[in-house]
Amino acid sequence: MQLSLWSTVVILSLVGVTAVSLFHFIPLIIQKRLNRIINPPQISRPTAHSAVPVVDLHADPPLWRRDWLRRNRYGHIDLPRLIEGGVALQVFAAATKIPLGINFQRNRDNQPDLLTWLAVGQRWPRRTWGSLLQRALYMAARVEQLERESNGRFRLIKTAPDLARLLSDRRNQPHLVGGLLALEGIHALEGRLDNLDLLYDAGFRIIGLTHFFDNEAGGSAHGIKQGGLTPFGRELVRRAQARQMILDLAHAAPCLIEDVLANFDTPVIVSHTGFQGVCDSPRNLSDTQAQGIAAAGGLIGAAFFPETTGSTTVDAIARSIRYGADLVGVSHIAIGTDFDGAIQTPIDAAGMPYLAAALAQHRFAENEIIAIMGGNALHLLAQLLPQEPD
Repeated sequence: MQLSLWSTVVILSLVGVTAVSLFHFIPLIIQKRLNRIINPPQISRPTAHSAVPVVDLHADPPLWRRDWLRRNRYGHIDLPRLIEGGVALQVFAAATKIPLGINFQRNRDNQPDLLTWLAVGQRWPRRTWGSLLQRALYMAARVEQLERESNGRFRLIKTAPDLARLLSDRRNQPHLVGGLLALEGIHALEGRLDNLDLLYDAGFRIIGLTHFFDNEAGGSAHGIKQGGLTPFGRELVRRAQARQMILDLAHAAPCLIEDVLANFDTPVIVSHTGFQGVCDSPRNLSDTQAQGIAAAGGLIGAAFFPETTGSTTVDAIARSIRYGADLVGVSHIAIGTDFDGAIQTPIDAAGMPYLAAALAQHRFAENEIIAIMGGNALHLLAQLLPQEPD
């Protein structure tokens, strides 16, 4: 009897350990399957052009448990690959809620949240399991940890002078990389405008109003009502602009884009998107929307995944950029890869020189390539970021 009881305890313990191990191992399997490179260029990798300081306006590595200090064989971004690709500035986005059954057409804000499971499975702190605000703050802390542990190879950028020093120091340290924090959806404020101050103090400088569902600020392009700015949203935008936080209209509903452009005169960005003239998808901007953003002095980041470009090739990305540049002018086009955003792309961060080569094949002059790959973004960020720390 005692032996039988002991055997039962051992078996149950083994089952428990196996279940826990699988539970923690599954997120690694998921990120390997979701963030893949497919259809890579079948040519030798071009040499990174020293005159092209690359800026990527949007990527999602904070979602995933990964060692950013070493080169990984999965995913799209880590510090060695950023250095290899000539990236001067990488925006790290914090997505804090992902609805079950996520799609580009209709998502409700009360759908079960996949990120809760991901947070638990990746052993995030318990405070993040039920709090969107704490998830954003935790992801910001992880980027700060990268800065501390990078041996001077990575800096978190919070002000325009920070950015100027980064670019100056890169002349002698070309392997130096900067990072900028972005919030993907103001639902992370948990309905409290004062929480914007907490996010600012944590280093967030780009504020995306919506993600995949409508929230307190207004409508998502993938939500149910898809409305314009709410009173909460208007006050939020006013406070964000007063603190020189940059507004990001990626994922915003058409009515929300119209309201922001009609009522606020500070340039905005659309960090990662495409053009409906290239790929007719609710994920992309119409010609009218793109022209309105450009007319307001804003910037459009071309994304790298097939729902924005129509195909998973570097040539398709360059073709999308060509369309956007012809539509609104080269000075309003940048790149916003959406790397590590559960997407499939033809290149990772190390492959940026492939895109520069593809842009040359699409009739862009060298100065235009420099502008698109990073110059335009650096110019606007220098203009919009806080000039001095608070």
